[in-house]
Amino acid sequence: MSGLGSPSFLKKLSERYKAPDDIDMSQPNVARVYSYYLGGKDHFAVDRDMANYAEDVVPGVTDLAMANRAFVQRAVRYLAERGIRQFLDIGSGLPTDGNVHQIAQETIPGARVVYVDHDPMVLTHSRALLTDNATSLVIKEDLTCPQKILNAEGSRYLLDLKQPVGLILGGILHHLHDSQAPLRHTRELCDALSPGSYLAISHFCHPDAAENPTDAERAERLQQAFLEKLSTGLWRSHEEILAYFCGWEMLDPGLVPLDEWHPLPTGSSLAGSYRMPPRNRQIILGGVARKP
Repeated sequence: MSGLGSPSFLKKLSERYKAPDDIDMSQPNVARVYSYYLGGKDHFAVDRDMANYAEDVVPGVTDLAMANRAFVQRAVRYLAERGIRQFLDIGSGLPTDGNVHQIAQETIPGARVVYVDHDPMVLTHSRALLTDNATSLVIKEDLTCPQKILNAEGSRYLLDLKQPVGLILGGILHHLHDSQAPLRHTRELCDALSPGSYLAISHFCHPDAAENPTDAERAERLQQAFLEKLSTGLWRSHEEILAYFCGWEMLDPGLVPLDEWHPLPTGSSLAGSYRMPPRNRQIILGGVARKP
C-alpha cells in the first residue's frame, strides 16, 4: 500500500476502471430502483414504474430500502467505533446521503473504503463523488467473482488483508439466485479475511408460513413482483440467511429485523436513525458477526 493517499494514483485507477457507456434505460435496474426509494435522482421512468408497481403489490417497500440503508450506516459506525479502519462494501449501489466512507471517516479520518459494483451508472456517480477522497475508491467487479474483487488493483492498493476488514453485504445476497452460488462466494471472501474482521449482512426474509402467515404471504407477493420486473430477488428463511455468516461469532442481538439491530434513540440526528413502520419489519433481517 505504498503511496497510500496519492490523489494521482487514485485518479489513474479511476480512469482504468472507467465505466462503459452502456446504461440501459429500457429495463428497470435494481440500483436505480433503490435510488428512487431513497429519494435519489439517479433513475428513469422505467425504474419508477417498477418501484411504484412493487409498492402497489406490497405497500411499504420504500420502508425496506430506508431501513436497509439505516442498518448499514449503524453497522459501519459500530465497527469504526471498535477500531475497524478498512471496509469492503460489495454491491454498494448509487451514492446517497451517509455513504459508507462518510460514516466510517466521521469516526476514523482516513478510514479506507473499497466499493464494489458492476453497474455502469453506479461506477460513474461513485467515481465523481470520490474524486477528492484519498482513501476511498470504487472498482468494477461482481460478488460472484470474489478473487477478482480481492486481487483488483484498487483492493490491493487500499486494503491490507492481514488486518481486520469490515465486509459489508447490504441488500446484495438476495439478488443472487442459488444457482449463482452466493454462499460459496461469501465463504471465499470470509476465508480471505483476517481474524478480528467483521461481516454485516442485510437480506430479505421469507418468514415461516406456519408461524407468520401474513408476513409470509407479503414476502411471497413481493418476491414475485421483483422476479417479474427485475428477474431477481430471493427471499430466504432465517436459517438460510444465518448460513451466510459462515459460522462467525454473531454479535448481539443476532440476526434480527433491521430496526432491532442497535437502534438509535428516538429523535437522534445521526445517520441510521430511520425506523420502519411495523408492517414489513419481519421480511428484512440483518446482523453482524466477527471472525474469531
